[in-house]
Amino acid sequence: MAARMLWASRAAGYLRISVPHRGFATVLKDLKYCDSHEWAKVEGSSATVGITDHAQDHLGDVVYVELPEVGASVTQGEGFGAVESVKATSDINSPVSGKVVEVNEELSNSPGLINSSPYEQGWIIKVDISDAGQLNNLMDADKYSKFCEEEDAKH
Repeated sequence: MAARMLWASRAAGYLRISVPHRGFATVLKDLKYCDSHEWAKVEGSSATVGITDHAQDHLGDVVYVELPEVGASVTQGEGFGAVESVKATSDINSPVSGKVVEVNEELSNSPGLINSSPYEQGWIIKVDISDAGQLNNLMDADKYSKFCEEEDAKH
C-alpha cells in the first residue's frame, strides 16, 4: 500500500506542469523592433507599425484596439494607442516619429488579427517618418530575438 501511495505521489508531482509561453515567437528579418515590442517595416520614408508576435503571445486574445486618428503626430517611444486583451491592457508605443497617414480600420471589427497575423493583417498604423535617423535606435531581428530571450529568462 505504501508503494502505491509513493507512486501516486510521484505521478501527481509529474502531472503538475505549468504551460509556459510558446518560447519561440516569430521575428521577421526585414523589420526594426522596439524594446516595448512594437515593430516597424520601413518602405522609403514611411513605416508600417504593429506589435510583435512575442507581445501578442504574452497578451493573449486581443479583444479591442484603440487607434489614433489619421493626421495625428506620433513620437518615437511614446504611446499612440492601446491593445486590450483578455489578460491586460497595454499601451502601443511608436517606434518612429512622424504623422499617421493610415490606420488599420479592420482592427475595429477584427482585433484578433493582431493575434493571428501580427506582421501582416494585424498591422496598426502607417507613419510618414519625420526623422529617419531614429531608425538607428531600433533593434534588428537578431538583437530583438536575444532581447526577448533575456526578458523571458527574468520571468
